[in-house]
This record gives sequence, structure tokens and C-alpha cells, in this order.
Amino acid sequence: MRFDILTLFPNMFSSPLQESILGKAIDKGLIQIRTINIRDFALNKHQVVDDSPYGGGQGMVMKVEPIARAIEWVKSQNPSAWTIYLTPQGKEFNQEMALDLSSKSHLILLCGRYEGVDERVRGLFVDEEISIGDYVLTGGELAAMVIIDAVSRLLPGVLGSDRSAEEDSFFNSLLEYPQYTRPFNFQGSCVPEVLLSGNHSAISLWRRREALKRTLVRRPDLLPKANLSDEDKRLLEEILHSNDDCGLRNADDEQILKKIRRTQTDKGGDGV
Repeated sequence: MRFDILTLFPNMFSSPLQESILGKAIDKGLIQIRTINIRDFALNKHQVVDDSPYGGGQGMVMKVEPIARAIEWVKSQNPSAWTIYLTPQGKEFNQEMALDLSSKSHLILLCGRYEGVDERVRGLFVDEEISIGDYVLTGGELAAMVIIDAVSRLLPGVLGSDRSAEEDSFFNSLLEYPQYTRPFNFQGSCVPEVLLSGNHSAISLWRRREALKRTLVRRPDLLPKANLSDEDKRLLEEILHSNDDCGLRNADDEQILKKIRRTQTDKGGDGV
């Protein structure tokens, strides 16, 4: 898979792309990443890429011509490349979007700066606009890094095991189960005995139950979107009626549970 990053600050990507999972994926040829300096496509010798906004106002706006020329140059090599503009006005990024993007062979990531890009860039050259959250960054570079990391780990061979991505938080709209390693006992806090039992069926059941419980407690808004099996529904019912501290203490929580039951029933199940 190829990523082309259009940016005014290509050096921001040097270190992150050399480390850990991404660095290894690049070395193996599983992903290719180019940083393209938008200034190289400016129309004058001073490489001016921004100007004051029509109508007045604070800040500067990135000019349409350099961005257009940069995108057209990339697309001359692959017309099917999918162009994404990183902006707080875009659709909020999530695991489902990462999975969808991982099916594409070539992404162009446009990193905005200043007051953003000339509106004609969005109308003429952008296929999709993405935000990584309801907050403001100084530019789209960090958002581009997030998308590259989230998408790349879903590609075959990038992680040590293909099951690693399937067990991550947000896969199938569930948070990941708790993880433990040595020592067994740390300051009186011990690893659950089931994880030492060698009973893989029991371990799998414990992990699924804990994933459901953790999602119910910390992100109950995710559960209506999850594809729950009959066994999942049984486990949720067990959790809800157990003495575990699930944090279900107020009317809002009850409304969330009703929504979960309604959504699961609409999907063809028998609710929770």
C-alpha cells in the first residue's frame, strides 16, 4: 500500500516512520510512504503557498494552485489514488474507517495549515475529509501519522500475527480485554488464575467476558454497533445481573442498555 503525504513540513515524518511497526513494514516493502513538499509545486521562485483570505479575517489560507499541482502530479502516476484532507471539519476517524481505507491501494493525505485550504481544493480535488477528534492541532501532519499507523496495522503481514489486529480495542466495536505478564504477584495484586490454567477454552471465554464488561463500563455507546453472538448476549446478561461493579448506577446507563437491547433486536437477535 502506498501513502503520499502532502505537507509543508516533510521533516516531521522522518523519525516516526523509521521506528517500530511502521519502520519494519517499510523495510519489508509492505507499505511505501512518500513525503511531498507542497512548496515544490509553488508558482514562483519564493515558493509562496499561502495568502490572505478574501473578505478579510485573521490568518492565512493555503493557495489552491500548489496543492492542485501536487495532487495532479501524484494522480498522473495513479489516477485511482484516494485523496484525504485532514481537517477538524471532517468525519471523525474510527476503526471502521481505518478498515475501509486499508482496502485501498493508494492514499493521498493532504495536511492543512494556517486557516486551512482554499475551498476550491476541497471541491475539486478531495475525495474525503477526516478529523481525528474535536480539538484543534497546528496542522494535519499528526493526524496523517495517526491514519497511517491505524491503517497500516490492518494490512497483512504488518503485525506479528494477523490476529493481533482482530483482538485490538474497537475491533467489532469492543474494547480489548485486560492484559497481564510476569510477575504473577505484584504488591498483592495477582494475575487471574484462569490465565495460568492452560485451558484455552476457559481463557477465551474469560477474555470475551472481560471485553464485554470493559466496553459496558467504559464505552457503552459502542455496544449497539457491535455484532453480538448469542453467547455474547448471555455473557452481557450475566454481567448485568452479577455483583460486579459495572458502573451502571444512573438513568443514563439504563437508557444506554435499552438502546443496546433495541439495536440488537433490530439486527435480528433477541436483545440483551
